[in-house]
Amino acid sequence: MTNVVLGETSVVEYFEILLPLALILVCTKLFSVLGKKIGLPQVVGMLIAGILLGLIKLIPGQTIFSSNTLEGLSFLAKIGVILIMFSAGIETDLKQFKTCGFPSVIITLLGVLVPVGLGFVVAAACNTGFAGMTSDQAIQNLFYGTILAATSVSVTVAALKELGKLNTKVGTSIIAAAILDDIIGVILLSLLISLKNGNGVGNIGIVIGKMIGFFAAAIVVGIGLHFAMNFIEKKYPHTRRLPILGFAICFFFAYAAEKWFGVADITGAYIAGIIMATVREHDYIDRKVEVSSYMIFAPVFFANIGINADFSTISPAIVGFGFAFIAVGLLGKVIGCGTGALICKYGIKDSLRVGLGMMVRAEVVLVCTQKGIDNGIVDPNIMPFVLVLIIISTLVTPMLLKLSYHKEMKAHEHIINDPLQPLITSADGEPLSAEAAQSGIGINKKEWPEADIIDDSDTED
Repeated sequence: MTNVVLGETSVVEYFEILLPLALILVCTKLFSVLGKKIGLPQVVGMLIAGILLGLIKLIPGQTIFSSNTLEGLSFLAKIGVILIMFSAGIETDLKQFKTCGFPSVIITLLGVLVPVGLGFVVAAACNTGFAGMTSDQAIQNLFYGTILAATSVSVTVAALKELGKLNTKVGTSIIAAAILDDIIGVILLSLLISLKNGNGVGNIGIVIGKMIGFFAAAIVVGIGLHFAMNFIEKKYPHTRRLPILGFAICFFFAYAAEKWFGVADITGAYIAGIIMATVREHDYIDRKVEVSSYMIFAPVFFANIGINADFSTISPAIVGFGFAFIAVGLLGKVIGCGTGALICKYGIKDSLRVGLGMMVRAEVVLVCTQKGIDNGIVDPNIMPFVLVLIIISTLVTPMLLKLSYHKEMKAHEHIINDPLQPLITSADGEPLSAEAAQSGIGINKKEWPEADIIDDSDTED
């Protein structure tokens, strides 16, 4: 690695990045484990570890986080973003739409439009004002709203599974809507970045045309890759060449999207993941991607956000905007998704549960925010408030969901403990005898997670 300064070439030794890497890997793992013990996503622990490591930069004369090492970490972090979105694409199960269909579309559309709209209004009111708003300012304000479009239902799924409600109408609606939610959010993010890099809304026709061209090309190439990967899997089952080809496809799509179509590289990686989700061995590929990603690249990405966080420039105005941003981020999903459920004739309680379940944010919202920062669209000072949004939504959502089911769970416990009760109702709303209740037949009982047994063996090649 070389550094050119004022015509002189200074050699930067590669090993300078090794100590920061060691610190990041140890600290992120330690804090992610601690975060998990108190009910927080691992990404929050990684971010906190990065913030604490960033304090080293305040030590006079320190060389651990020099400009050169920070530049190297930034490159690794960018690869981490691509792999995170690739994995998210592989985990996108499009078959879920068959269980909910039209309701999931309505819930998703309102669950995106309301948070994006509220985010836009708050950003415009606090940052630029509505009068005389330029096209660049409109893009910036819309991007703040787009950050709030992303969701992460892993915490919700865990809570519903614990309550035995994962396979109910509410559970399947949340999962299906979350899939569409991420797809729409990634497309919106890519559109706004393309508009920003394409010099404003005057070129919106060109930008949209390029995006359509990218997705059309991705579909054609994706169909070919689907059959090719399944052929390779059938001829050489469970071999390492499958995830290796998956990595290659991810990086190619990310490159092609950014270089040839002006679409964000993370969109290309996400679409590549969706293509890999159609392959028979997609679970095996995803496990290998997650191992590679979460061993090095993802911890570096999340820690790098914390290391580069600068709290000294946060003004009272930013604080006011930040808390308003958090508020509309939480309420936007509840109002939007809940209203969508009501339109689809869900009950009031079930509609509220759908809204609460879609409220959680995690790694995708961080990726969107960092992309906005990298492209100069959003203020870097918003990142701490995004972290607070993640923490609040992660802690509050399971508690509120359990509270919403409290009376039903108490009723079930009372019925099961009372053999003289003449008639009860099953999880599907059908009458159930007391004898059946005692035996557990027909009751949607609490589901306990089984041991995660994974056959991760493969052949040498």
